[in-house]
Amino acid sequence: MNNLLTDNPAALQALMSETIFSTGFSTGQGGGSQQGNTEEVAFDSSSEEFVFQGDKSTGVLFILRYPEFPYFSPQAEEAFVKTIGALQLTPHNVAVVNLANPQNPNEFKRIMEFFKPTKITLLGVEPASLKLPEIAHNSYMRGRVATVFNTFSFEEMFVDVEKKKLFWGEFKNFIGS
Repeated sequence: MNNLLTDNPAALQALMSETIFSTGFSTGQGGGSQQGNTEEVAFDSSSEEFVFQGDKSTGVLFILRYPEFPYFSPQAEEAFVKTIGALQLTPHNVAVVNLANPQNPNEFKRIMEFFKPTKITLLGVEPASLKLPEIAHNSYMRGRVATVFNTFSFEEMFVDVEKKKLFWGEFKNFIGS
């Protein structure tokens, strides 16, 4: 693998069929592991309790966990904008929070108190990581205040067309309800 000329995740994804995970380490000469020269992500900061994009007053919230990007990868952002645009939404009238940002609490109760959402989409975030009951992929759980839709990350949908089809069918119903 020393012949790779890129470490761009989108390019690697296009070239490879298997899922690749990064540990933040690279293999050095001599076979030993050493700390890699990975770029540190410059997450946004805010004086508010959460750092997010968009408008939290609409009640539509997307929760993701992208450690490599402040919000989405460029390819995922394009897919996100197109997806919500098909349902007359824009990045300006929904809220997006990246739980990988160290400033953002990973506590569902605090998320609910701050955003006051009525529709929450978990994009590749396991419900258990927020201490929620198990929710199958592409299904939702109705709570007293909000409905939580659990689905795959855009990266997962890019590599599996069936996941994308399942997502789109349920997501239209979820947002339209």
